[in-house]
Amino acid sequence: MTFVFSSDSHLVEPKEIFDDGLPQSLKKFGIRSERQGDHICTMAGDKILHRARIIKREAPPPAQSDDNETRGLTLNSGEDVVRLHAPARGHNNIALRLEDMKLDGIDAEISFPSTCLWAYGIEHQETELATAQIYNDWNNQLLGGHPDVFIRCGVLPVRNFDNTQSELRRLAKLGFTAAMIPCVTAPNMPKYNDEAWDPVFALAGDLGVVLVMHSGTGLETVQPERRAGGAVINYTNQACDAWNALQYLVAGGMLDRHPKAQVAVIECGASWLAGLVERMDEIYVAHAPYVRPKLSVMPSEIVARQVSCGFQNDRACIMSRSVTGVRPLIWGSDYPHAEGTYPRSKDVIERLFRGIEISEQDKADILGGNAARLFRLARPEFQKAA
Repeated sequence: MTFVFSSDSHLVEPKEIFDDGLPQSLKKFGIRSERQGDHICTMAGDKILHRARIIKREAPPPAQSDDNETRGLTLNSGEDVVRLHAPARGHNNIALRLEDMKLDGIDAEISFPSTCLWAYGIEHQETELATAQIYNDWNNQLLGGHPDVFIRCGVLPVRNFDNTQSELRRLAKLGFTAAMIPCVTAPNMPKYNDEAWDPVFALAGDLGVVLVMHSGTGLETVQPERRAGGAVINYTNQACDAWNALQYLVAGGMLDRHPKAQVAVIECGASWLAGLVERMDEIYVAHAPYVRPKLSVMPSEIVARQVSCGFQNDRACIMSRSVTGVRPLIWGSDYPHAEGTYPRSKDVIERLFRGIEISEQDKADILGGNAARLFRLARPEFQKAA
């Protein structure tokens, strides 16, 4: 059986860890939810970061069998079979999550937050640091006992780079091998071609901690377009955020200056990666007299060496691996989100590779080996190869 590592899954933090953990003096700057009319709004201070319309269920969902292998319905949808199962249950319960992973064919995963994805909307430095530490300690307590199954990914504060580096060191001591920075930098923050970030990338490289940019992080709102097509436009544009972040990191010289640093962009797809590296290489040569800084190797080589892209349903990224190489490609299920592949990941994976000529080794690397080595999963076969 092919080892499957999901490079994108989520935890749902209990609301009380922030309510109880933040000092009273900081709560007004932190993340909170409140009802405004027909919406639940996620706030950071006075800013509305996300508005979710309250949907009233007309009737309870149909009863499901307790049998994990047979529960749910099977529908024929043209060429593919779609299985409808009970909702994911392992949001923050490890025993139930392990059951869901077994059902879905997932052997290991890296888990990202839910509430704390909004942490980069916090502008108050002390509150941002405290919020990140509260989440990181909860994450460590929840997942730390299963290092061969779960990769712990911390949240790094970024409003003060001294805080960023101190928390990065703390996470590394706890055994974390991944830590989040925003996919989009706030307007009043240095961009990823700014030398102010150099100490962070240098330290992450030295510590062996992968810097992870999850889709949507750092945006003032993930719903800028509210008119026709907004749902598709807003979510699709998050791939552009990853494209832009990598341009700044590669063309701006950050990754070239710190060749030990590894970056992963998650839930942004990967089919655009071939176009990005070809375009950067083309311009790097064609506009050579104007290019600053000069890189030690071509942009595509930096990407192949230091960048990983998490994808879910893309087939084009598999077919364009002759351009990008196989190493940057890491698959993820986005458990337990509605747009994720649970509990039909086995079917999705089968469809992904259907009709594509690919070696078993390349397939195994894309589905699990690349991510397990990148994040140094605590299994001997991957740690020896890292």
